[in-house]
Formats: sequence, structure tokens, C-alpha cells
Amino acid sequence: MALLLQSASRESLAEAERTLDRAIDAGRPADLTRLGGDLFAVLSLLVREPSLRRALADPATPATARSSLADRLLADKIGKPALDVVSDLVSSRWSRPSDLTEAVEVLARRSVLGAAEKEGSLDDVEDQLFRFGRILDREPQLAALLSDESAPADQRIGLLSGVLSGKVSPVTATLLEQTVRNPRGRSLDRAAEELSELAAARRERYVAHVRSPLPLTDTQERRLTEALTRLYGRPISLQVEPDDSLLGGLVVRVGGEVIDGSIAGRLAAARRTLPD
Repeated sequence: MALLLQSASRESLAEAERTLDRAIDAGRPADLTRLGGDLFAVLSLLVREPSLRRALADPATPATARSSLADRLLADKIGKPALDVVSDLVSSRWSRPSDLTEAVEVLARRSVLGAAEKEGSLDDVEDQLFRFGRILDREPQLAALLSDESAPADQRIGLLSGVLSGKVSPVTATLLEQTVRNPRGRSLDRAAEELSELAAARRERYVAHVRSPLPLTDTQERRLTEALTRLYGRPISLQVEPDDSLLGGLVVRVGGEVIDGSIAGRLAAARRTLPD
């Protein structure tokens, strides 16, 4: 489910996600796991300290001052990669202080899922999260206990650990534990479903959806795969579907990015530039 962010926050988060994805592509699983853990620690701090959250997201305070405040508070508590991420976040513009909290959680989850990307376990993580969401859907009392913020967080996490009992991957366990630690009024079964959707979206980064007016030969598919792998800096697999409306050329979608090299696309672009 998409976050309901106002324009400034959406732009800031999108830029932070692009920067983080570059780090994920170049990173190692252990480093990404550490990065995610550090960002989750920052998330807990922002949830506990609303005055700090407001100070770090206050648009009336210069960006350099907000970044300096984050550096002073966190420099000896989290690693430099996480500190750099937080410094960039707080120097960006946020429509509401709560949007900064949401952004930290998004990037923490993205980092941990990035470790699963590198390990080739995203399919398993997605499936485990989906199945856990179904368990909570069948067991509303368990869902209520795990999301009861009147109970100590360690008690809720202990209950979760007993339910999981080593049956899921470390990435899945981390994502669920952090959601239980900071439910923030959310339904836990829905939160598990959202995590599963996030894992699926991460996996889509490895799939290029290709529309072509004609079937591609094996050689064409191999060359396209090699070109996209070089372009995106990660292994890419193709899913090709016929589309004779394109007239010629290809349309390629990888994640949310579209490369339109079709004749129909070029004609449409040309029409847009013609005077009325």
C-alpha cells in the first residue's frame, strides 16, 4: 500500500530511495543488514522522542543545522553508512514530522530486503511474510497481542519469537520483529501483507517486462539481457509479451522505470512537439 505523503515528502523519499538502491546494488549482505538495523534503531528513537522528530523535520530550521543535530546525537551510536542516510534525510524537506519517521522505516526495510536480494532469498522472504499475514488473519487474538502497545515491546517480541520458532529466515524475522516493536497503531496482519508486497516489489527490480510487436530471437533476448544488466548493474531476467500496437521497436519496464523505444512511442512524442 502506497504511503499517503504530500508532495514535498514524496519527492524527498523518492530521492532517498534512489540513493539507497545504488548503495544496495554495490553493497554486501552483511553491510546491508547492519545498515537496516541501524536505521531501525533510529526509527525507534524518533517514535519515542516526538520533540526530536519535530526538530529534525522543521522546515524553519536550516538544513545544515538539522543535519548537524542528527550527527551530534547519532555519531557514536550507528555506523557511518546509516549516519549518512539519516543526515541526507533530515536535510531534505518533509511536509510533516511523521513523514520523516515513515521515510526512515521505508529505508530500513529496503536495506534489510536488499540483503535478501544479494543472498537470493527474496522469494522465500515474500512467501514467509505472506503466510504469516494469513496466520494473523486466522488468529485475531494473536494479532491483537502482538500489536498491543500497552505491553512492553520485549514481551511482544518474545511472543513473536515463540510463534516463529526458527521457521523463517533472519530477514523475515527482522522485518516482523521491528514491526512488532513499533506497530504505531497499525493492524499487524495488514503490516505483514505490506511487507510481503515490499518484498515482491524488490524482486521486480530483477525482472524486465518487455513489450515487442514480434517475438524476439534467442540472440536478441541475450543481447537485451546483457545490455540491461550493464545498465542497471544487477542481473536482469526478461518477460516478453507481444504487442502489435507498437509497430516496431520495444518498450521495457524495470520496476517503475519505463524505456520506450517503440515506433508508436516515437510517433506519439513527435505529435506532442508539433504546434497546435
